[in-house]
Amino acid sequence: MTAFDSDRRNLLRSGSFSFAAAALPAASLAASAAQDHSPAATPTNAVFDIRAYGAVGNGKTLDTPAINRSIDAAAAAGGGVVLFPPGQYLCFSIHLRSFVHLHLAQGATILAADSPRPGDSTGYNGGGYDPAELKTAWDLYQDYGHNHWHNSLLWGEDLHDLSITGPGLIYGHGLSFGGGHNPRGNYPTYTAEQQGVGNKAIALKNCRNVLFRDFSVLKGGHFAFLLTGVDNLTIDNIKIDTDRDGIDIDCCQNVRVSNCTVNSPWDDGICPKSSFALGYARPTRNLTIANCFVTGCYELGSVLDGTFKKFAPELHVPRTGRIKCGTESNGGFINVAISNCVFEGCHGYALESMDGALLEDVAITNTTMRDLACGPLFLRLGRRLRGPKESTQVGTLKRILISNLECYNAPRQASILTGIPGHLIEDVKLSNIYIETVGGGTPEDANASPTEQEDNYPDPERFGATPSSGFFLRHMRHLEMSHVEIANTTPDTRPSFSLTDVDRADFFAITAPRGAAAAFALHDVKDLRIGWSRAAPDTTLPTIDNKNL
Repeated sequence: MTAFDSDRRNLLRSGSFSFAAAALPAASLAASAAQDHSPAATPTNAVFDIRAYGAVGNGKTLDTPAINRSIDAAAAAGGGVVLFPPGQYLCFSIHLRSFVHLHLAQGATILAADSPRPGDSTGYNGGGYDPAELKTAWDLYQDYGHNHWHNSLLWGEDLHDLSITGPGLIYGHGLSFGGGHNPRGNYPTYTAEQQGVGNKAIALKNCRNVLFRDFSVLKGGHFAFLLTGVDNLTIDNIKIDTDRDGIDIDCCQNVRVSNCTVNSPWDDGICPKSSFALGYARPTRNLTIANCFVTGCYELGSVLDGTFKKFAPELHVPRTGRIKCGTESNGGFINVAISNCVFEGCHGYALESMDGALLEDVAITNTTMRDLACGPLFLRLGRRLRGPKESTQVGTLKRILISNLECYNAPRQASILTGIPGHLIEDVKLSNIYIETVGGGTPEDANASPTEQEDNYPDPERFGATPSSGFFLRHMRHLEMSHVEIANTTPDTRPSFSLTDVDRADFFAITAPRGAAAAFALHDVKDLRIGWSRAAPDTTLPTIDNKNL
């Protein structure tokens, strides 16, 4: 354990017991005192104290058997609340059940036990996490972690009506983050495929009517949440400080994510996906994300303890931490609304259809961004096509509305919105946007021609330098921008907007620097209109190619 871990334990021990010491019936306390560890010791009033089933909570004794007994007892009784009083509960895999609610009291921590080290067949106290599911024919269509749920700290499959709430903590110290090189801290590195290794903090597959609220997750492994095929899902007021993805919402429908804080410097913060992990293409549909803070610039643990310590500028950290639809994108993303979110020290929004997804009907509004590691917007339609060859073809990316976005200290690379030849991004409307970039673009940058990258992994960094400072727009149809301003803190020799293979583009009330560089670089553009703008004179042209305005 690091010094931070020891301090964290001491801090957690000091938490007060808030939920149900008073609510627990006397029979429950008596059962705990008697240390009757059998499922027959069922507290009344549907509250099941895990200490009544043998949990110790000292951070050293393995409490998984006692916790699973208490969950089984609640399920056998037709449902109830499984209470985690203050304490440190060292665990391997905890099995969630239908109609069972876990409540983590203030000062309660579910502590992930150390996974077996490579070559260690015994694991901690002769145990380990549940084995991952057997391989399937569709494992090749997404990364390993997306295909397996059982090798997790808390998991459930084919369940309904379950919840985890309370101000406690889930600490995935012993989980694998799914990588080899470990720049994240001085704790062990594990390979997810190894027997007994835990790969995720919370994983659900094919569930419905699920609620997560109020708790925190520290070091959540490869995924703090992997939720696949989970419908009627609510995630509210969760704080996450983690090594890889924060919340992965994969092939889920009717989902509400609100009031969450996610610090995920090495991977994505809130990440809707639509993989082939269920064995068929299923869209993520009817999703709202509201009032969330995502970031990638803080040292692990410092968001949860409130110190908010930023990484040193010279420390190489990806600072990903964004909201992204993709990269796994077989089924699609349909009816998505994102509002009132804050980005800091991370990447911007990403909407990606690479594996045949229908990415349609997305509205994003009221966003503030600061100190980004890439442009504020990345919209990508491509042809990676990682899926069954006989049924996977290029998808769609259309009907996207983005409004009321403010970004300060954006990097030199512009926002990138690009399809591929023959497959265009369609019907995009951007309004009320202010982006201030660091500027500094050179004449060499202005002549850059980003490669198509049609079948590569879709990340903005792979496109390299962009020939514009604000927006790089390519292979699009029906684009509308209104009340958009680009500002550069240092002089930039590039135009603010670069358009290539764009069919019908309207620019209204556009503001951009008017120095040595033109505002617009236009290549193979049809049906262009510019009006009431400070960036360029009113213009209407049926076709235009290789011209600056």
